[in-house]
Amino acid sequence: MSDTYVPESRWRLIVAAVLVGGGLLLGGSAMARGMFGGGSEGASRGTDVSRVAFRDAGGNRHTMAEFRGKVVLVDVWATWCPPCRRSLPEVAELQKAAGDRYVVLPISVDRGGWGDVKPFLDQNPQLGLTAYLPDGGKALDAFGEIRGIPTTLVIDREGKLVKRWSGYGEGLAKRALDEALKAR
Repeated sequence: MSDTYVPESRWRLIVAAVLVGGGLLLGGSAMARGMFGGGSEGASRGTDVSRVAFRDAGGNRHTMAEFRGKVVLVDVWATWCPPCRRSLPEVAELQKAAGDRYVVLPISVDRGGWGDVKPFLDQNPQLGLTAYLPDGGKALDAFGEIRGIPTTLVIDREGKLVKRWSGYGEGLAKRALDEALKAR
């Protein structure tokens, strides 16, 4: 092999890794779609998401239907996701301030489940976050395809989707939650 071939092959390997990794982060591959669940696109405003099921750290099963009468902010995240890690302090603060008017549900899509989430929460006690996991592979399907994380969804008092977006923008979750709380 020539000296120029080795660097070129390394460059091709790096480019391939970046393209594959980017596709996974954006949910562009079949594996990512399987990991994040959902149909062909995001759920639209007004979609009933009351059947979405998730589990708490004690293994108890919950559905969105339990929160009828309250506004719900759902944050779909993972421990390995840098934008998720940036958003979690805000999500945790909203969760702590929830009270009777709304609920905040951070649902992790880590493949390792609680084996990934519990150590992460233990290493970040300052968050004080109560996390959840999907209740099975298709548990989040009513949310539609999750193409990237974090994905945030705001659910109205009747269990219908009001707003959803992917990515983190400082203050965006609080503003969307405030808007939903004002609506009747």
